[in-house]
Amino acid sequence: MLFPAKHHYNPLDVVHENIVDLDHFTSEDNQDIVLKDHITVLGFLGKEPISNTIAASNLKELVYDKFKGFKKFQVVLLLPHGTQEDLNLLKKEIKSYEDLKYWHFLFGEEEDIKNVYHSLKSRSPLGADLSTHDVFIIDKDLKQRGRLDDRSDKEKEKKKPAYPLYAYNCIEVAELKNKMSADDLRVLFQEYREKRKGNFDSSTRRSNDLKQTNEQ
Repeated sequence: MLFPAKHHYNPLDVVHENIVDLDHFTSEDNQDIVLKDHITVLGFLGKEPISNTIAASNLKELVYDKFKGFKKFQVVLLLPHGTQEDLNLLKKEIKSYEDLKYWHFLFGEEEDIKNVYHSLKSRSPLGADLSTHDVFIIDKDLKQRGRLDDRSDKEKEKKKPAYPLYAYNCIEVAELKNKMSADDLRVLFQEYREKRKGNFDSSTRRSNDLKQTNEQ
């Protein structure tokens, strides 16, 4: 579900750059999973993945299931070594994990997990258990995407100070569904679609009457 090309839109803001890639992590099936050249939703499951079942389920249903068919899209969740057994319980809880072709669980050392997190712009520190309910959008050039101005229309009318949105809380369904899934990821995919066609213009502006299209 992308925006029609005839509509103009703001590219999704770059909120940070030079995100650390995943060279020091290993996947369950020993695939080489990296952020470079992918559109990634990046998250941190921590030492007790099963405690983040609700967040993972929301992410799967509201984001992954909608975008898993898009080229170069992936969900990557980081965990410390030794959490494989707990992770298996989580995968059973979120169900249909046989369909998680573009969803990757990566294992790494605690310091490597912290290094990736510290390379991101975030609104809160990583938990002591190396987890957070926030997920981050990383583009193909290792740039973090989000919103430099996340004010609502009413807040803008009242001239409230601008504030950013660096990450998306998987427990807050409205934020995940209405901001990340319904708007921001679709804008980013449209940007890359226009780039492939040679039509992308970073000066274009998003119209107020954007409509969905079934193009993919």
